[in-house]
Amino acid sequence: MCGHVRESPVTAPPPPAAAGPRLADRLDGPLFFPVTAYGPDGSLDLTAFRAHVRSGIDAGAAAVFACCGTGEFPALDPEEFADCVAAAVEETAGRVPVIAGTGYGTALAVHFARLAHRAGADGLLALPPYLVVAGQDGLLRHYTALAAATELPVIVYQRDNAVFAPSTVVALARTPGIIGLKDGLGDLDLLQRIISAVRTEAPGEDFLYFNGLPTAELTGPAYRGLGVHLYSSAVFAFAPEIALAFHRALATGDHDTVQRLLDGFYRPLAELRNQGRGYAVSLVKAGVRLRGLDVGEVRPPLSEPAPAHRKQLAALLHHGLELAAAVPGTGA
Repeated sequence: MCGHVRESPVTAPPPPAAAGPRLADRLDGPLFFPVTAYGPDGSLDLTAFRAHVRSGIDAGAAAVFACCGTGEFPALDPEEFADCVAAAVEETAGRVPVIAGTGYGTALAVHFARLAHRAGADGLLALPPYLVVAGQDGLLRHYTALAAATELPVIVYQRDNAVFAPSTVVALARTPGIIGLKDGLGDLDLLQRIISAVRTEAPGEDFLYFNGLPTAELTGPAYRGLGVHLYSSAVFAFAPEIALAFHRALATGDHDTVQRLLDGFYRPLAELRNQGRGYAVSLVKAGVRLRGLDVGEVRPPLSEPAPAHRKQLAALLHHGLELAAAVPGTGA
């Protein structure tokens, strides 16, 4: 019951790490976006958060993306953010990289980036700037300023009010410290033009692309057709067995398994997710609780799924686990 006691935030930078593989070379596998755990009183529960991170690493996560969208970044104050990132770094113990979220306006994005660096994070996922709908020049200034202010490599998240022209992404790809683009928009025509522009106009840059749509597995085959193999898996947070079965099937060309999981689990999950605002986060958190770890409820302005939707999630989770267990080679 001591999980609600606040740990001291990290106040000093970690010692310089020995030279090792680049972050871009360590992201080959399921990408884990843990939820942020809260206690009954709504305060941060680091004990539950640590257990959640450990379970994901033990299940085979290739990276931990802490305090990002699924981790309710906008609901955390800077001290809570620093505590969570430090806890994730300690739990991973260098086995996999930790990428921390950052966002808001440029000044706050830089502040959170520096907190993440002091906490030992390996990289940043830069969420869209708060509220404003900026032009391409303003977006470019924002992300280049963020990259210049931190030693951590930056992945830029395209979605909502941060949508980039191909020429802007070319400029981002040429910016020291910016290593990739996570696409949460789902405009495959635009993404293909972006990839083509970077390939032809910034050919020396080793730029990464991620499928960042909610329930990204649903569009995994389409993104893979564009050469985008990396994706964020919200399902991994509460059903790593299903997420891993799908990831292996997609990577090995097991189309029958991909289709069974898409038809029997991922499409119904996406349809359930679309029944409520904020369900891309609150359904995931409900799923973690269904698997036996009490990570609390979401913070406002998000709200919990309706009881009927939680019941549907439980039935769907049961069915998805059965489908994953029936996949040859799972050891079930």
